[in-house]
Amino acid sequence: MTPTERHIGMRHLLPLLVLLAATFGSAGCVYRPNIQQGNLLEAEDVDQVTVGMTRSQVRYVLGTPMVSDPFHPDRWDYVYSLKVGRTRKADTAHLVVHFADDKVTRVERLEAPRPKPAPKPTGDEKKDGAEPPPEPSEPPPQPDASRPGSG
Repeated sequence: MTPTERHIGMRHLLPLLVLLAATFGSAGCVYRPNIQQGNLLEAEDVDQVTVGMTRSQVRYVLGTPMVSDPFHPDRWDYVYSLKVGRTRKADTAHLVVHFADDKVTRVERLEAPRPKPAPKPTGDEKKDGAEPPPEPSEPPPQPDASRPGSG
């Protein structure tokens, strides 16, 4: 085999090797979206549901229940699941609200939602926590006496 023939063979082999390297290198780079299902149950919202609330009050605080069983009309199930990217375990929450005469009688937390992490202090906060309201950027509009029909 002459050096020219060897060079022509490498010319065809090099793109094939680059293609194979790109294929195997990008195999682990498949995007996995976050999958969120059900009612987002915040710990603060769940704590607001108390015995004696009406169905409409519970619906206002937590939203429409995920499961409203026609065979058990006095039970509402709120289910939430979040699977982030490639993680195998989903973050879940399950809350059951029981009613009698359209009033809450019992709240079951089968799987409690995780509380939100506290925000990290940035050092910009004032000591007492109160901030003055921002100044308006434009003056309020004044009534225009020269409009037609206002006379």
